[in-house]
Amino acid sequence: MSKTIKSKFYNLLRWSQKYTQTDMIYLARDGSWLTLEQVVSSVIAFLSSVAFANLLPKETYGTYGFILSVVAILSIPTLSSMGTAITQAVARNYDGSLIPALRTKIKWGILGGIASLFVSGYYYINNNTSLTIVFIIVAFFIPITNSLNIYRAFLNGRKDFKTLVKYGIINNLISVATLILALFLTKNLYIILLAYFLPINISNYILLKITLHKFNRNNKRDPRTIPYGIYLSLLGIILNVANNIDRILLWHFLGAAQIAVYAFAIAPVNKISGLISSNLSTLAFPKLSEHSEQEIKKTLPKKVLKSFLVIIPIIIIYVIFIPLIFGIIYPKYLDSISYSQIFILSLLFIPTSLFGNTLIAKMKKKEIAIIRFVSPAFRIILLLILTPLYGILGVILAQLIAGVFHVGLASFLFKKMKV
Repeated sequence: MSKTIKSKFYNLLRWSQKYTQTDMIYLARDGSWLTLEQVVSSVIAFLSSVAFANLLPKETYGTYGFILSVVAILSIPTLSSMGTAITQAVARNYDGSLIPALRTKIKWGILGGIASLFVSGYYYINNNTSLTIVFIIVAFFIPITNSLNIYRAFLNGRKDFKTLVKYGIINNLISVATLILALFLTKNLYIILLAYFLPINISNYILLKITLHKFNRNNKRDPRTIPYGIYLSLLGIILNVANNIDRILLWHFLGAAQIAVYAFAIAPVNKISGLISSNLSTLAFPKLSEHSEQEIKKTLPKKVLKSFLVIIPIIIIYVIFIPLIFGIIYPKYLDSISYSQIFILSLLFIPTSLFGNTLIAKMKKKEIAIIRFVSPAFRIILLLILTPLYGILGVILAQLIAGVFHVGLASFLFKKMKV
């Protein structure tokens, strides 16, 4: 791009800021990197889904999805929200808590590994040899799988989105390529799980070491950072359960094959949601940490409303074209289409997530506690009621109703936030 064109482009972005009330240069510069990562990630995930849909029986894929949901719950002790606290601290120039946070995550994560051994023992008592071995394998990986990627939180806090994207793409390519290769070579569930866990952990370890070596870090510590990360993580326990209990309930009431149908119904929506919400929160969170609460309360609601102008056309296009896409790519999963067309409405909840992000960035502990307990508890109750009654449709309706409730609660608490 020539200097003249570049200058005109920047002038156009500056001009647009008076209408969007957003730092459009920051959004265009750093948002483009994050969009690139999401696009590459989506392509990689698409190839992975095609491999799963065509190379594995529904029952095997459903079992795989059930296992990963249980793993997510067993990983609760790894303090999943510690990364949020590190991003918030690094954005304020406190780098010194990075390594202590990593050690804390791994030490707490050992509890998850022990819990996995208890799950393995349960299946041993019930004569399920397959799942007995699975959760022995899982026990080894739980303490590190959600810990070694803490370098992403550091890079996010530094707003070094270029490096963040490079590392994310490398990680995705390595892990998914290994997994697809395993699917071509075997249908053995143990090998598939090892192909999932080994590459991602090796890759994260190497990228963490590179990050620590490459970046100069100060030793400044905010003593609130690690306690805040633990606090957020403890509050997130019920949210973690709410996010993963859907497959466990389907396993119990309908069996493995229906988990596969459900997984393919929500997967495209979740990728679109990730493409939008990940960029939105990653870009917004450092800014929300820096700006005053008064300024945020004045400008954020208008930005949220304008975001719906992007979301609604995406929903309409998706509903129209998803049957054609499934017919070509996932012919074994045509029964997933109608569920997916309903679940796409969940995109409407994305813009309002900024209200919750504001409360986290400003360390509003009381409000965060309310959101992180009440909303997921309501969702779990709906899932327990609607899943046995309506199966997959019940799960999706529970997610949507709970989403509407969450939006209302977060908006109310944001509006009442004291400045």
